[in-house]
Amino acid sequence: MTPELPIDLSGKLLLASPTLRDGIFDHSVIYLAHHSSDDGALGVILNHPTGREVAQFLPQPDFEPLARIPVHVGGPVARDQLTFATFRRGKSGHFDFRLRISAADAIEHAHTPGTVVRAYIGYSGWTAGQLEGELEGQSWITLAPGKELPGLSHDRDLWHRLMSSVSPFHRLMADAPRDAGLN
Repeated sequence: MTPELPIDLSGKLLLASPTLRDGIFDHSVIYLAHHSSDDGALGVILNHPTGREVAQFLPQPDFEPLARIPVHVGGPVARDQLTFATFRRGKSGHFDFRLRISAADAIEHAHTPGTVVRAYIGYSGWTAGQLEGELEGQSWITLAPGKELPGLSHDRDLWHRLMSSVSPFHRLMADAPRDAGLN
């Protein structure tokens, strides 16, 4: 029997199951900016830094305020595009996330207290019903983001930290070796 899935996962995190070893999604944490069963889903991988900064992509003086922002791989779609996003704590204690903002808006938000600006190449996308099928196949674990998410390091360790926080069982999964056959 298939569990009933939420209709809208917008604003949720997807944690890759340890069994999902699909290159780019291996140990990924994805923030879903949009999801509906009719339209599909759109998000960005939070924890795949490229080791590069915006200045290496946009060296023009107009983009100097964004120069030191680390660039992350957002997903396998449109890897030739650099996009900006903001995380901001809202009054309710949760945060607001805006994806695909312009460089001018990113510059403006970079000077706004309490707002974190991120840069991504590419994004993650699913057609209508595709993500639901992957969820039924247990490729992803859904998680509501905590208010501390914008302040956490969005590095490779983010998956482990978040997976460990889901439950004791998930902590065991997070601590398991990547390839148990090598033990």
